[in-house]
Amino acid sequence: MEMDMMEECIVGGLIALVLGFMLLHRLVGKREKNIVTKSPSDAQKSSENGACKKDGPPDVVIVGAGVAGSALAYSLAKDGRIVQVIERDLSQPDRIVGELLQPGGYLKLVELGMEECVAGIDSQQVYGYTLYKEGKYAKLTYPLQQYNSDVTGRSFHHGRFIQRLREKAASLPNVRMEQGTVTSLIEEKGTVKGVKYKNKDGQNVKTFAPLTIVCDGCFSNLRKNLCIPQLNILSHFVGMVLNLENGKLPHPNHGHVILANPSPVLFYPVSSTEVRCLVDIPGSKMPSISNGDMAKYLISEMAPQLPHELRDAFIDQVEKGDIRSMPNRSLPASPLPTPGALLLGDAFNMRHPLTGGGMTVALSDVVVLRDLLRPMPDLAHAASLTKHLESFYTLRKPVASTINTLAGALYQVFCPAPDPASREMREACFDYLSLGGMYSQGPIALLSGLNPRPMSLVAHFFAVAVYGVGRLVLPFPSPKRLSLGLRLLMNAYGIIFPIVRSEGVRQMFFPITIPAYNRGASVVMKSAMFDMMA
Repeated sequence: MEMDMMEECIVGGLIALVLGFMLLHRLVGKREKNIVTKSPSDAQKSSENGACKKDGPPDVVIVGAGVAGSALAYSLAKDGRIVQVIERDLSQPDRIVGELLQPGGYLKLVELGMEECVAGIDSQQVYGYTLYKEGKYAKLTYPLQQYNSDVTGRSFHHGRFIQRLREKAASLPNVRMEQGTVTSLIEEKGTVKGVKYKNKDGQNVKTFAPLTIVCDGCFSNLRKNLCIPQLNILSHFVGMVLNLENGKLPHPNHGHVILANPSPVLFYPVSSTEVRCLVDIPGSKMPSISNGDMAKYLISEMAPQLPHELRDAFIDQVEKGDIRSMPNRSLPASPLPTPGALLLGDAFNMRHPLTGGGMTVALSDVVVLRDLLRPMPDLAHAASLTKHLESFYTLRKPVASTINTLAGALYQVFCPAPDPASREMREACFDYLSLGGMYSQGPIALLSGLNPRPMSLVAHFFAVAVYGVGRLVLPFPSPKRLSLGLRLLMNAYGIIFPIVRSEGVRQMFFPITIPAYNRGASVVMKSAMFDMMA
């Protein structure tokens, strides 16, 4: 009997093996039949050896050479396309945000072959976050056990990272990177044919390509042509760099989130000797920096709420006056599909930077777009290209919507309204994360971009709310506490569901019901499989 079962298993295994090889052969045959250009791996080798095409008009024009623009230029050029990049200012940018790359974003950088861009800039490995509230710490560590030691979060000076990305892209012979200010898109019968720009010599120039990708950042002047801009200023960050005595935070290699009132304060390393501090100022208005009102506010209101290890350095830096500000904006992704053009990066989609997820979303979008474009040898047919790229907007949702929703919800929890229910929600969130185990591992996996699952996010969010209700009503409920618990649940609903609605319920939770998603998913899966084979 046992021998018969063993023979059946062996025969079944052989049949499965033969069928698997037949399926693989069929997929390879289809790809070779349908794609007349070089395979991605061949294109990459020829591009890096300088043997790819580098003369002639561009296949793609990219507006902006930030994180998204530089990464996309490199990845498309590796696949053998001629890419022209037009950047307003190619000197090293100096910003106070875009300095923390989550582990999920680092993995996307590895997938694009650009992980060396975090080397040589004194970047710091980040292993998680530490929350601080009224003298208590809660340490949240990224779940990195299954990854190599290189896979962590990375923090750095934004400008240094951008310059490394640009250098990497420009190292390929089929990337033409130039300084210029794009003034408008060139449209003909509803199809974008290229862009008009003013080069660094002040000359007005036109350039044409089958596909124009606009990723010119948060202050984009072209987004109004390609999306429905619903731009909101949520708050401002006031930033400074601290030189701590030993160069270390209370918990080294961790970002620190101080749950101060009325809004959080962030600390994270940007080099081996420097720590970035960002103070959130809620609303669209803030105290004036120039007349000293901001310094007074920071010293009198915020400094007393900081850990004592950071307080003196914070006050010293404020008194020196070297502080800067930047608006924190939100922009839901509301594309207007336009033949010949596409939006990407902060020009397309933004969220509150509290969770440091912007670069992870941008790099994830680049990977999705690269995989969708790979099987298209010719981009000249605008109508078919537009239909093919419809799936981009749904395929990006798992990562983008998870990070967007988490950023919006967490900011509202950490920046509560003055009512007791909002305060209780923040207390519940801190205590829930302090429990450790799955209570902290699940949320930190979402924040890190390692587990981009919207359903898991909603489950954890309401678990926090239910935990908060439990804290109120146990062990002896009272009418007052029951009422507060009910208001806490209503607050939780009021926080997360407007964000989910703006992201799109169907796209977030039921993307498989969208035909464009299924078309694009098969393309992306094949691209990933051939990457593994290469």
